[in-house]
Amino acid sequence: MLISEVYAQASAPAGGGMLMELPLIALVIAIFYFVVIRPQTKRVKEQKSMIEALQKGDEVATSGGELGRVTKITGNYVILEVSPNVEVILQKTAIQTLLPKGTLKSIEKE
Repeated sequence: MLISEVYAQASAPAGGGMLMELPLIALVIAIFYFVVIRPQTKRVKEQKSMIEALQKGDEVATSGGELGRVTKITGNYVILEVSPNVEVILQKTAIQTLLPKGTLKSIEKE
């Protein structure tokens, strides 16, 4: 035979194996925590404190997009006046945003 047989030599595994992967996994978990979990828990806390601080006369926006004035708060429910003599009963959790005073009047004038 003119060509001799060539055998591939087995090389040592690159890197340190599992020891090199642990810092990378910890870094991914830390990034996930600071980008996703921490901001979400902060938002939930703010939403909960806003709902607990609701008072009669506050102007709010619901998750369905309705704007109205709080007329009564009972337990887990809020009675919201969406227009004169039209009231709806909503769960407190449906309230998404507390609007600045006078927002509804400024919208009605337009």
